[in-house]
Amino acid sequence: MFRELPVALWIESFKTYVAGRGAWGIVLFGLVYAGVSLIPGGPAALLTLAAGALFGLVTGTVTVSLASTAGATMAFLLARTAFRQRVERLAAKNPRFRGLYRAIERQGAKIVALVRLSPVFPFTYVNYLFGLTPVKPVPYVLASWAAMLPGTLAYVYLGYSLGAATGAASPRQKAIQIALGVAAVVATAWIARIAVVSIRKAGLEEERAGPGPDSAGSG
Repeated sequence: MFRELPVALWIESFKTYVAGRGAWGIVLFGLVYAGVSLIPGGPAALLTLAAGALFGLVTGTVTVSLASTAGATMAFLLARTAFRQRVERLAAKNPRFRGLYRAIERQGAKIVALVRLSPVFPFTYVNYLFGLTPVKPVPYVLASWAAMLPGTLAYVYLGYSLGAATGAASPRQKAIQIALGVAAVVATAWIARIAVVSIRKAGLEEERAGPGPDSAGSG
């Protein structure tokens, strides 16, 4: 759907709409971001960049951090209630889920944090998959918020840098802004690489070749 529809154009229009509405614009942006986080494959990354360009580093980071955590929490709770059967079918198709389930059984919220720091699972999908695991809601929310914060900060800063590059700054200042934004994303990728190594040590990927869990919803 997102490949066929003009999502980027819609986001630009949404940015224009939000920009002139002050604090209510920030609230509206956060609500839309949380809603988009419930859609597997949704353009959350584009909205993160947009937040930096619209609101700056501090306000953009706070807005995205709260909204992404709210979206992740709603997906987690939906997977344990209304969407349980659908998410179980999704988990059965994912060869890594059995390893995720068993790793969380052993180490709980620590695995949630490591997965958030790594690209093992896409953000919008793993929000639902976590709902089938034994992790408790409060540790899940706290671990998700803390572990998502570095990536949020990096991508909001990149969006802020790209937005500043279109302003009245000198070419040198624009180049420095963009370079710092890219450096922040590279640092996040380096952290993700370390997280992947830790995940493998925790045994999350040990069931990669196996079938989906027969009792994904039993936790």
